[in-house]
Amino acid sequence: MSRPFSGVPAADGACMTLTEHLDELRRRLLWSLAAATAGAIVCQIFIDDLTRVLTAPAGTLYFMKPAEAFFMHFKLLLSGGVTLASPFLFYEFWAFLMPAFSRRSGRLLALLVVSSLLLSAAGGALAFFFVVPQGLKFFLSFGGHLGQPLISMESYLNFVIMLVLPFGLVFNLPLALLTLAKIGLVSSEGLKRKRRFVIFASFLASAALTATTDIFSQCLLALPMIVLYEASRLIIKYVLDR
Repeated sequence: MSRPFSGVPAADGACMTLTEHLDELRRRLLWSLAAATAGAIVCQIFIDDLTRVLTAPAGTLYFMKPAEAFFMHFKLLLSGGVTLASPFLFYEFWAFLMPAFSRRSGRLLALLVVSSLLLSAAGGALAFFFVVPQGLKFFLSFGGHLGQPLISMESYLNFVIMLVLPFGLVFNLPLALLTLAKIGLVSSEGLKRKRRFVIFASFLASAALTATTDIFSQCLLALPMIVLYEASRLIIKYVLDR
């Protein structure tokens, strides 16, 4: 017989077992996968408009390998599907974590979901409308004396996707830290002591999320991550720790 897992109550007030937690996690992951698939199908309908918007900052693109266009088409569908399904994905994520809160309500769940959506939209918009154009301008400025740039579809769309999606996730860092502080798992002093490790981890995470080796792209993601961490720590210190 399974033992109760951490004494976390279910929706009806009874303690959930570890097996029940895993079953719930599996169910929510399956529904999230179904939602992302549905989003990808919708993106397929509007794939021409989606491609036109994403490639606007770069102008004409080229594909260098026979299968390059096919794989980038598939990657666009996956990324677009996740983006369209993000309201449902955030709902499933926060609904799974709701039993950790001592006070659970539909209003709190709605607030968390809406906050996640707004923060993700802000991060994605900052990346697409500022970071991507400035990053392109920076990189292409080094080749003016060598020749005309010939940007491949794969390299450009990877550059866009690996900046926009991670920025959307990173901008949820304050919400995640505030939530952890609210349920007593972190404090401002604890976050202050871990600052040096967070700076190091931010650059490691940015290298993994952007899937690139150039330090400029990594800094574009790591620096906002560090700033958001410090801002969250100050909010926790002056608002929640009082």
